[in-house]
Amino acid sequence: MQIIFDVKLAEKYNSSSQKIKAMSEGWVGNEIFCPACGCPINHFENNRPVADFYCDDCKEEYELKSKKDSMGNKIVDGAYRTMIERLQSNNNPNFFFLNYDLKNFEVRNFLVIPKHFFVPDIIEKRKPLSEMARRAGWVGCNISLSSIPQTGKIFYIKNGKVETKKEVLENWQKTLFLREEKELASKGWILDTMSCIDKIGKREFSLDEVYAFEKELKEKHPENNFIKDKLRQQLQVLRDKGYLEFVSRGRYKLAI
Repeated sequence: MQIIFDVKLAEKYNSSSQKIKAMSEGWVGNEIFCPACGCPINHFENNRPVADFYCDDCKEEYELKSKKDSMGNKIVDGAYRTMIERLQSNNNPNFFFLNYDLKNFEVRNFLVIPKHFFVPDIIEKRKPLSEMARRAGWVGCNISLSSIPQTGKIFYIKNGKVETKKEVLENWQKTLFLREEKELASKGWILDTMSCIDKIGKREFSLDEVYAFEKELKEKHPENNFIKDKLRQQLQVLRDKGYLEFVSRGRYKLAI
C-alpha cells in the first residue's frame, strides 16, 4: 500500500482545503479496499450529503474525515442535529478517518469505524455560533474518538505501519453482532461495557473489576438503579456473541 499522497491531483486547485480534499480522496479511492468484503471502493458523485465512498459489491458506504498532524481524541463534524438524525436512520455510513503529515503529504494513520459503533453518546454538541457569525445560532458537533471501544477502531495504517488486509477484514467481522441490536439505548449499554473492559486493560478480568465502573456509569445513566445487574447482563450478551469467554465463576476473558 502506498502511503504518500499524489500531489499532482492538487495542481488545478488554489485553496489549501481543496488541495487536501483532492489528494486525500484520491488516495483513498486508489489505495483502500472495502473492510467488509475486500473489494475496491468507488467514489460517489460530488456533494453527496451522506457519504463519500461506496462498495459496489456489498453496498457498504463510507464518509471520509481527514485531519493533519495528530488524530487526537475528537474529530470536528457538521451540524449536531443532522448527525443525531443520521444515527437514528438507516442510511448512516461507516466512517474513514485519515491523519496525514502535511510536510511530506504522508498518511500516518488511517482507520475505519463501523457505523454500529455510532451512538448519540459519542457525539458532542458544540456551542452555538455567536450572533455576529454568518450562521448565528448554528450548532456543530464533534465525534469523540476516545468514547469508542478499541475494537471499533480498525486500522489500515497505524503510526505509519501498514496492517495486513487479512487483519483488517477479520477485525471488521468481530463486532458485526452489534448491528443486530436496533435500539440505540441497548446498543449504548453494550458499548459502555466494552469500554469498561478496555479500561481494565487485561485480556482476562474479574466481575469485580467491571463493577468498579458502577459510579461512573451511574452518573451517565442516572435513571438506572441497577447498574451491576445491567453490567452482568451485557457481559452475558458479549459472551453469547463470542466477544468474551467465561473462564470461571466471576471471571471472563476476551475471545477476540
